[in-house]
Amino acid sequence: MTTPVLYDVQGPKARRRVLVSSLVGALVLLALGALVLQRLADNEQLDYEKYEPFLTEPLLYERLFEALQNTLIAAVYALVLATVLGIVLAFGRLSQRWFIRLPAVAVVEFFRGVPLLLLILFFFLAFPLAFDVELPALWSLVLGLTLYNGAVIAEIVRAGVLAIPKGQTEAASAIGLGRGPTLRIVLLPQALRIMLPALISQLVVLLKDTSLGFVIGYAELLRTGGQLVQVLDNPIQLYLAIALIYVVINYGLSLLARWVEGRQRRKTGPGSAAPLSQLATGVDPGASAGLGGPR
Repeated sequence: MTTPVLYDVQGPKARRRVLVSSLVGALVLLALGALVLQRLADNEQLDYEKYEPFLTEPLLYERLFEALQNTLIAAVYALVLATVLGIVLAFGRLSQRWFIRLPAVAVVEFFRGVPLLLLILFFFLAFPLAFDVELPALWSLVLGLTLYNGAVIAEIVRAGVLAIPKGQTEAASAIGLGRGPTLRIVLLPQALRIMLPALISQLVVLLKDTSLGFVIGYAELLRTGGQLVQVLDNPIQLYLAIALIYVVINYGLSLLARWVEGRQRRKTGPGSAAPLSQLATGVDPGASAGLGGPR
């Protein structure tokens, strides 16, 4: 690892300033934590009765487990469909035929620009009126997630393909492969390894977005938590428990993304394309437009 040219080693005074700042910051955080605990105690939020249902109500865990299952079902369905849609749209955007490329660009930009909640409400409220087909809350949520995340995954796939060295495309052309077979056989398998960390990061976003099913009555974690709060009257404790479930799942996925990226870096040679972890922050290497939404 090389040392950055503009890096200055901290002297004794700078180290003391950093140490003092760290201690002051830690003291401020401790004071804020003590204040929060004091306010919770004053409002009887630390009383045993508020936590008793977690120890004496097995039905509570049954309901939360069912809600977790519903959340994961919606996330898995949406992930599979969004991945398929994203690959199709990415191939469309990479097409050399304008009548394929331009519609794909329009679809991607449209669904990246529309709020996800609006898409979910469209399938739940407007779609039945327009087509006389009533969709269950699960599929209204899944279809909204699919369209939005499919557009984002399309950009991830496109950036992954564009990150492959051009020599791969030239070699495929030299042996007589057309544009389509080159994408499917040569570029996509290599791009998949590169963009896997970014795809896992997008899965974290998708999983958190399933909480929007609350507004259409889908019994995911947030909706079920709201129903339990009305019965048990301990909103702080229940919502903290639900938040902890989300944190554990998403932290596990984040660890998986970092592990995959580290594994890819160890396998990446000096002349190979690097993993696209920067896609999660909106960087689109080799492309004219970034992955972030409209500015």
